[in-house]
Amino acid sequence: MLNWKKLNQRIKSAKRIVLSTHQNPDGDGLGSAVAMYHYLKSLNIDCKILHISLFPIELNFLNKNQIIETYDETLHSNWFSKVDLALIFDVGDFNRLGSVGKKIIHNKINAINIDHHPSLNDHRFDENFINLNAAATGEMVYDFLIENNIPLNHEISQGIYTALMTDTGSFRHSNTNEKSHKIAMDCIKNGVNNSKIYQSIYENKSLAQVSLLAMVIKNLSFDDEGEIASFIISDEMLKEAGANSQDIDGFTDFVRTIKGVEIAVMIFEQSNDKCRLNFRSKGKYVINEVAKAFGGGGHKFAAGAVADGNPAHVLDQVLRETKKQILTQNINN
Repeated sequence: MLNWKKLNQRIKSAKRIVLSTHQNPDGDGLGSAVAMYHYLKSLNIDCKILHISLFPIELNFLNKNQIIETYDETLHSNWFSKVDLALIFDVGDFNRLGSVGKKIIHNKINAINIDHHPSLNDHRFDENFINLNAAATGEMVYDFLIENNIPLNHEISQGIYTALMTDTGSFRHSNTNEKSHKIAMDCIKNGVNNSKIYQSIYENKSLAQVSLLAMVIKNLSFDDEGEIASFIISDEMLKEAGANSQDIDGFTDFVRTIKGVEIAVMIFEQSNDKCRLNFRSKGKYVINEVAKAFGGGGHKFAAGAVADGNPAHVLDQVLRETKKQILTQNINN
């Protein structure tokens, strides 16, 4: 059992705390950070939420009073110099902290990892609070607050609910359980508008995003008798649709919903001859081993990585590895 009281003691002894999450932040990472931020503010602790990517506009409701900031060396370096504790949420891999992580190392800041991804035993984290059974990191923040008898106000509850809803696929994925619904009920009791949050995140797509999705659907490829569906999003496609990197969120989940598809694979072209990989499985096959083969990782049924090479070449490599994993798992089962 995780020692949440120890973590609370560590927090209370700090004078300035930075909270952060992975690049291309999602509802779990930011929701968890927002919930903890409001607790820290109740203790009058100087704190900031800093991340390295563009802010996802669908999560604007979390950013009341602009409490979530994109890290800027000019703006934040002096403030960072007096940080004595870093709380990191849902990161999966220290490297996904980017420039914030480099600043933590350079300033020798005590870094605490709070996550439901497998621990990588990374020495850059001073302490790890890991719960692989948690549906979301937000569930762990909830456990921390309950264990320490900290009341859930509206702002804290909104962060936790957002974390849980997004990482369970609106309470549809296999990681959803009785506790997930219990936490959601507690949040709603504290005034969280679940319908408004859902609409903000999932019913707020731009025309550019829909245009890009249409291109993806048109160019889908299927392998292994339709069990694998894959697609490439090139820089040219983004430009043609008038879209940006944030607009690809949810595409792999959408492709996974196609009848007969067990695994959805996205290859997203990035700069410097690199590609971002995204994997989603319905549950028949574990796909985080595929991600690990390319230096990434994640959950059994949702994982990612970054690979070198042009998209077509990377996709060919990914499909070979995916088929190999499917064959191995079919033999073992």
